[in-house]
Amino acid sequence: MLAQNKDTVTIAVGGNSVDSAKDLANMYMEENPEINVEILETPSSSTERLDLYLQFFEAKSSEVDVYTVDVVWPGILADHLIDFNDYGAEKIIDKHFDAIVENNTLDGRLIAMPWYTDGGLLYYRTDLLEEYGYDSPPKTWDKLEEMAATIQAGEREKGNQDFWGFLWQGNAYEGLTCDALEWVASHDGGQIVNSDKEITIYNDQAIKAIDRAASWVGEISPSSVTGLQEESSRHIWQNGNAAFIRNWPYIYSLGNSEESAIRGKFDVSPLPGDEPGMSASTLGGWQLAVSKYSQNKEAAADVAMFMASEEAQKYRAIEESYNPTIKSLYEDNEVLEARPFFEDLYGVFMNAVPRPSTVTAPNYNEVSTSFFQSVHSVLTGDQEAAEALGNLQYEIQDITGFEIK
Repeated sequence: MLAQNKDTVTIAVGGNSVDSAKDLANMYMEENPEINVEILETPSSSTERLDLYLQFFEAKSSEVDVYTVDVVWPGILADHLIDFNDYGAEKIIDKHFDAIVENNTLDGRLIAMPWYTDGGLLYYRTDLLEEYGYDSPPKTWDKLEEMAATIQAGEREKGNQDFWGFLWQGNAYEGLTCDALEWVASHDGGQIVNSDKEITIYNDQAIKAIDRAASWVGEISPSSVTGLQEESSRHIWQNGNAAFIRNWPYIYSLGNSEESAIRGKFDVSPLPGDEPGMSASTLGGWQLAVSKYSQNKEAAADVAMFMASEEAQKYRAIEESYNPTIKSLYEDNEVLEARPFFEDLYGVFMNAVPRPSTVTAPNYNEVSTSFFQSVHSVLTGDQEAAEALGNLQYEIQDITGFEIK
């Protein structure tokens, strides 16, 4: 039982989560009238938000109690956060996807509660697959290349010279790290850095994966793909100018909006692999963490665990299409009635590939930047993958001090 004084818990939230965070705060306060929950709106840009958080932490500020944390930040912020295991989280954490719990655990400390998750998916035009004689989405990259080229040629023959086979995020930024990790993992090329702190990115399968992606540029993907991000690629797709796109779950509901040119004309599947069954999806999403400088740690932890609870995640899944981190909600009839495509996401999130953010902490940003810049140099034709990844392993060694495997 929490103390009966009117404690205030402040939660830092940004982007599209502000409205539902306010709803959850009100739900919590109805059940816990002795606690006042306030929302502090922060920048939508995750880079700007992290900079703001670091300012609070460096000042050891108690202004914010609960922080919304990107999936790659726990290792960066770990020294400033409480261990939820000290507040009873070990009784409920098994309900969540293992990969996310592992991502949020450092030296046995659960430093963030999973709030919602994301993973890369393959969206495909159901009408065009049917028109060109395909009865299912591709399970291999070879098949995707063949299908994308066939549909692209056909649509251009009908007069749409702006039509492309396959869109993805190729700009030099964190999104390319996500895409490229999927390519590498789906070719059995391992990770950038493994869990034993060994640098493993320079291998034949990883080289094959990055060279393959470079071969798409200007062929089944526009040359401008090396400058595309999530939203810029989505707009091309949503305007009806692509057969396939790799993107996050959030574009599903947007693609079915009233103004969308492809409303009711697409579906979603796991990404392809080098061989069938080798699909890989990079783990995304956001967490809830409590500052160790909070003056209300017990109340803050209670608020965070409520916002990460089954009740709260079900509400956000139904109302705003946020992907739960609690496994059972992917079998919940009310959730599936509201969001039927969630049924297809369970296997994706169960097998999601985490970025090496915890193992390389506090140097993940530097490691990721080196990785996506190296990959980008291959996509733009400045380097071959073997050369780029060969140099990359030494760059990462300089950054981390880890051994090359």
